[in-house]
Amino acid sequence: MEFPERVYTRSEVRKARAFIEKGHKHNLVVKGSQGFRDKVDGALKLIKLANYYDFLRTYIRQIVEIGGLSQLREAEAAIWANQYAVAEPVEAAGFFVQKAQQMKDYIEGKLYYETGEIRAVNKRIEFLETLQASSADQTLKRKCERLLEAWTETLYP
Repeated sequence: MEFPERVYTRSEVRKARAFIEKGHKHNLVVKGSQGFRDKVDGALKLIKLANYYDFLRTYIRQIVEIGGLSQLREAEAAIWANQYAVAEPVEAAGFFVQKAQQMKDYIEGKLYYETGEIRAVNKRIEFLETLQASSADQTLKRKCERLLEAWTETLYP
């Protein structure tokens, strides 16, 4: 038995949840141009540095380059991302972690709108705090600090 190809119907979601509860991790695949893959690799290095890679590949099967709007594709356990979404590695890493949290909530059947978005943004903030603490690079620490200020200011007026 394999992780479901789609995660759309109730039975597919239940099956995916059962696999995840047993410790399933996807072999994360990145599809797109070489430039896109290079940018995603930079973001994935930061995710690994903060020790969030297993979290990401628990819920996300692939990251795919698209020309349209970046979004989570729940039925595919995929993130569709455009060049702008991956242009800056810290922003891209935060975006990927946020979408993984949204996929987690989807699999667990948690409220997806309203409070679901707050949980996802809180996960992004938690990731940025962890990345900042995990890095010895002062430039990266300052970038995390600027993003944390922007995200917490937006979330908690």
